[in-house]
Amino acid sequence: MNNVSPYVSQLRQPSCLKIGYFADGPWSHGTLDILTKDPDIEIVFICARFSGTDDYLRLMASQLDIDFLLHRDVNDPIFVSILASYDADLFVSMSFDQILKSSIYQLPRFGTINCHAGNLPFYRGRNVLNWVLINDEPMFGISVHYIDDGVDTGDIILKKCFPINDSDTYLSLLHTAYAECPKLLYKSIKMIQDGSVVRIPQDSIAQAPLICTRRVLGDEQLDWSMSSREIFNFVRALSTPGPIALTFIDSQPVKVDIVELIPDAPIYKGIPGSILAIYQNKFLVKTGDSYVKLALYHAPFKLRVGQRFS
Repeated sequence: MNNVSPYVSQLRQPSCLKIGYFADGPWSHGTLDILTKDPDIEIVFICARFSGTDDYLRLMASQLDIDFLLHRDVNDPIFVSILASYDADLFVSMSFDQILKSSIYQLPRFGTINCHAGNLPFYRGRNVLNWVLINDEPMFGISVHYIDDGVDTGDIILKKCFPINDSDTYLSLLHTAYAECPKLLYKSIKMIQDGSVVRIPQDSIAQAPLICTRRVLGDEQLDWSMSSREIFNFVRALSTPGPIALTFIDSQPVKVDIVELIPDAPIYKGIPGSILAIYQNKFLVKTGDSYVKLALYHAPFKLRVGQRFS
């Protein structure tokens, strides 16, 4: 990044920044709480997910006398004209589920920014917190960036990374993101407001980004031929509140919420998915390289040694 030639906004800075807020869920609630306490910021509307039921945002909009908007297609020209009427200085997106096209993101004088739970330009895309665990990453990032014609491709304003250790799960990463996204987003907004923001093009960091696809129904099925470490990561990546890893015995589903690694477990060939023994009141299950301890599972029948997961 030493070779980057960043630039700082030269637009006249407003004494009170007017923000249009596209938002949903816990990610957005903390940010709204911070923004509405700042006397130099005015939220002119909240646009929530059309398919969502975010009662908190609706209630806050009512209490603060802020317009609460919903639309099946926010890029519809009629709705765009409604957004334009607010004359906002900045649009902010936090966990909104529609792509904002140029007719929207270019409306405000300072553009449109988004907070993404990924260390951009790595981990663009969907279900990032699941993928970082599956990929055994030592950390995950939060990035605030400008919205452009791509998906998570705009210039970066700020980003911050947080360590991942073996005690972390999908839920613990979510809690960290819920707490930290609002802080980083608010800091970015204040930089835009005071004119100190520095835009960092993503291709100045890496020419080849890491792009994640959305995880869909069926992706939760366990493959016991993976290594013990890979299975450990896969299970914790899909644990509560995720769909939970799924396996089968004789076509009967078994949900696996927690597996534990066993230090110094021997490396040997065997039949992956076999229930080997009971150890400390928990089942040992053969993996592609060794075995793991089945610590928390949900099955419609009693498991037995000798059965085999598929």
